[in-house]
Amino acid sequence: MTYEIICAGFGGQGVLFMGKMLAYAGMLEGREVSWIPSYGPEMRGGTCNCSVVVSDRKVGTPVVSTPNVLIALNRPSQEKFESRMQKDGLMLVNKTLIEIDPARSDIDVCNAELTKIASDLGNVKLANVVALGALIARRPIVKKESVIQALRGELTGKKEALLEVNLKALDAGIAAAGG
Repeated sequence: MTYEIICAGFGGQGVLFMGKMLAYAGMLEGREVSWIPSYGPEMRGGTCNCSVVVSDRKVGTPVVSTPNVLIALNRPSQEKFESRMQKDGLMLVNKTLIEIDPARSDIDVCNAELTKIASDLGNVKLANVVALGALIARRPIVKKESVIQALRGELTGKKEALLEVNLKALDAGIAAAGG
């Protein structure tokens, strides 16, 4: 199976980190992966997204124009990318920040209060890892163990203190999506 994923939100929400962890986890499983970040000139608050492909076969192009998975952390991201989605794709919606319903009825929608869950864990910046947990609960893109291994590999040195709360955020996202 090939998953063509767009992770999108505001700069500062950890969109690129989320996509990187997804690609890293896929790589750890021996899958073919690509990760391409895209962001505006703003440091924080501007729009950003990344394209991630995780596949069992060679990746023909790293560019995702019609995703079968969309993670929308804010309303502009949902409005920009929803129309591009493949039929029967999954759209993960951050209902804390997105008050509109999806316009399409031919996609699977997972609504989760990603930012609120992260806030309840003590840090709104964890919404990206909450989203990652919700995603893997709804689609078998990568295994939870691979995401944990990717987080352990990335959160080292000074960042190692963040590992435990990120693991809690991952579990909270899985629970929020019914996993």
